[in-house]
Amino acid sequence: QVQLVESGGGLVQAGGSLRLSCAVSGRTFSSYVMGWFRQAPGKDREFVAAITWNGASVNYVDSVKGRFTISRDNAKNTVFLEMNSLKPEDAAVYYCAVGPRFGPPIVGAAGYDYWGQGTQVTVSS
Repeated sequence: QVQLVESGGGLVQAGGSLRLSCAVSGRTFSSYVMGWFRQAPGKDREFVAAITWNGASVNYVDSVKGRFTISRDNAKNTVFLEMNSLKPEDAAVYYCAVGPRFGPPIVGAAGYDYWGQGTQVTVSS
């Protein structure tokens, strides 16, 4: 059974930083694309970032480029999302997800098979 557990969310002032983590078990983590998505109240789930199995290629939504960094530690079965210069519009529940095996860092949520329960990020202005 594949399990994803996010952590690291919380309340931060605008301009601040947070580092999200997602620990994965039950799958050969190192073979799969990993992605981060977010969903704000009343809005659709939105792609944030993705990383290939070996970290060689990453992808970001335009609104977070230059502020967020996705990375992974295959030895620890963990993917990270470093979020800097946070804005109120970044507030959402953030989810990590397992994508295609040895695939590209895809954007579409339909390409991700397993999801975590989410971690809340709140940004005060």
